[in-house]
Amino acid sequence: MKNIIYFLFLTMAISSCQSNKNEFTKQKDFTFLTDSLNIDQQLENHKLAGFSLVVFENYDVVYSNQFGRKSINSDEKIDENTAFSTASMAKPITALLCFILEEKGLIDLDKPVDNYLKRWNLPKSQFTENSNPTWKNFLNHTAGTSQHGFADFYEGDTIPTLKESLLGNIPRYEKEIEFLFAPGTNWQYSGGGYCIIQMALEDTLSKSIAELAEEHIFLPLGLKNTTMVQPNEKGFLTNVALVHDKDGKVIKTGLPITPQVAASGLWSTPQGLAIIAVEIQNALRNRNNKVISNYVAKQLTKTTTLKNSVGGWSYGWQKSFGTNNIDWFAGGGSNTGVGGWIYATMKDGNGFVYLANGEKPNRFPVNAFVRNKLYKLFDWGEKINPSEAQEISEEMRKRLKGNYNDFLYGQGMPVSIIERESRIYVESPFFKHFSGRKDSEMIYLKNGLFKIIDYPNFLKFNMKDGKPNSVIITRDNLNIKIELNDSEK
Repeated sequence: MKNIIYFLFLTMAISSCQSNKNEFTKQKDFTFLTDSLNIDQQLENHKLAGFSLVVFENYDVVYSNQFGRKSINSDEKIDENTAFSTASMAKPITALLCFILEEKGLIDLDKPVDNYLKRWNLPKSQFTENSNPTWKNFLNHTAGTSQHGFADFYEGDTIPTLKESLLGNIPRYEKEIEFLFAPGTNWQYSGGGYCIIQMALEDTLSKSIAELAEEHIFLPLGLKNTTMVQPNEKGFLTNVALVHDKDGKVIKTGLPITPQVAASGLWSTPQGLAIIAVEIQNALRNRNNKVISNYVAKQLTKTTTLKNSVGGWSYGWQKSFGTNNIDWFAGGGSNTGVGGWIYATMKDGNGFVYLANGEKPNRFPVNAFVRNKLYKLFDWGEKINPSEAQEISEEMRKRLKGNYNDFLYGQGMPVSIIERESRIYVESPFFKHFSGRKDSEMIYLKNGLFKIIDYPNFLKFNMKDGKPNSVIITRDNLNIKIELNDSEK
């Protein structure tokens, strides 16, 4: 009987703590962020027209604020309903749409995508003779197709069709999209691959991707300021931010038209994108999710490839981030004169979204400042359990130290392993840019693997002649081996 009473008391205490945590999140005043971030000054310093930010914590939006103007030629200020062109942030939303449609039995993502195409078919290639790329291959960029990204068009331009894009009858490309390797054997970012997805959806379901996204995602989630309708089409939004060049001037009409909708044609607000991110987070814990199922959320965000994929990729979402020892799913977009990011944790319901209407030299410094400041202001992170770690011996530290090729992200950036106060740290420009710290501590676990605090994957070093000569990068059931070059050998 005493054990039963103790169990009930413990259950009530845990429930009370969880309830108090939720109440704390709802009651906490986050207006301090306005002064801490001082975004107005950032806009002035970098000649950035406007910036819109949403922060969510414990599955609730806790801060939303907008700064600057929709256009440098107007005094009309950006508000929470002002939509931006989101560029490649359209890709994870397209992937989400595909998984929702599959769950409804309308498509099969494990089938060859060519079976669904009518207006055009995949080009013949030696790389696909024995391997037909599936929907999933295109969604996680392992299909092997070319065409990285696309130029924008504006009113008055000749707008290409989707088929013309795939045929290469557009700026930047002079030939039809092609295969660069056998599907599933490597990773190559491909906006063209998402054009193929768009064509397959529209050919199969006889609706535009804008109609499908509205029906299955935006309308069910109540997103009135999110659309895949383009500026030259009926039903386009009226409250929008115009794109600006590096001198702070509006580019042409300010409204980029993107026929490659699945790849980069989404317009939305940080509020709308935050609602989608939190819906995915709720679905991952299978609680309070209304539109996205637990199955879809898990499939959508699981890491599916590590090879040459900037640290990891799922379907549409980038899984390269392990900031503060937690797992994030993220999506970024960058077009001429506009861009932003979604960052969301795989558990606990935390993250942020920002969009800015300025060119890269103007918005990148502001983006980095806000992102890294938010990491410092919020206690989003997990400590590695001391019982799981072991001491790195002096001999091991001596062996590991050195300057290496980029074994973390495969982007050609220099990586160094250094020692400081008998601890081991890894330096990478990626850490500096995305977390504000030039290095991140590497912990030696008792299972023989290493874990870098700001990196999502585990590492196992292979030694030769007393120095690491290769490393195995591991995550979930995936692993890759990377040969190391140490300049200090």
